[in-house]
Amino acid sequence: MKRKIFDKLFKGFVILLTLLSVAPLLLILFMIVKNGITVINWSFFVKLPAPPGNAGGGVLNSIVGTFELIVLAVAFAIPPGILTGVYLSERRSRFSNVIRTIVNTLQGLPSIVVGIIAYLWVVRPLGGFSALSGGFALSLMMLPVVIKSTEETLKLIPYSLKEASFALGANYGRTLFKVILPSGMGGIISGVVIGISRIAGETAPLLFTAFGNPFLNVNPFKPVDALPLLIFNYAMSPYKSWHEIAWGASLVLVVFVLLLNFVAKMAGEKWKVRF
Repeated sequence: MKRKIFDKLFKGFVILLTLLSVAPLLLILFMIVKNGITVINWSFFVKLPAPPGNAGGGVLNSIVGTFELIVLAVAFAIPPGILTGVYLSERRSRFSNVIRTIVNTLQGLPSIVVGIIAYLWVVRPLGGFSALSGGFALSLMMLPVVIKSTEETLKLIPYSLKEASFALGANYGRTLFKVILPSGMGGIISGVVIGISRIAGETAPLLFTAFGNPFLNVNPFKPVDALPLLIFNYAMSPYKSWHEIAWGASLVLVVFVLLLNFVAKMAGEKWKVRF
């Protein structure tokens, strides 16, 4: 009898802790939806920002800039990230341990430090702010996530798959690209999506690199705006209309991240290999 009572109390305690941990997230989502849904309409997505103090306007430039920055970050981070993850999963040496330590250190760097590094390495040599420098800064934050997810995923693949490939006469390169990487594609895609989700809401690196732009721009060598930048600038403004747009942009950003994770889950299931 005492064991049953203890079991029910423990289950109730676990459920209570779960609700307490989920409650802040639900409250945040409720506030974002409540304040942001009122400004969401067609013109919000297709119009440029209105002049300061004027009502109306949209966030077209920020949406386009966000996707531009993400595409650049993905292009910079995915190839070296996957290759480095493959190397770390396949090699055990002092050099691989050094690389692993560097990756862990890079993963723990504050975002504002990454922005300063990108400013010194890209913005100053190019002579100005640009989407290219912003994409580079975001790629530095995304890179360790891709590397670690690729490494940990490939470590889970049974060695028997490699032995079977070698037994059929395939060399190491063919085994790697035709057997190992496809087997871990689900985990790699999940890591890429987690990296994109992390950089999608970053603001500090973009203050030093992309800078912001109230006009629509697709030139990677010119400044661009992004949803996190718009939220930061509009939330600090004295205009009520800008505060409303900031709430709407926050809702768009949250929905984008949720959809991204849903698509990643579906893609991971599609390419998942069952051992």
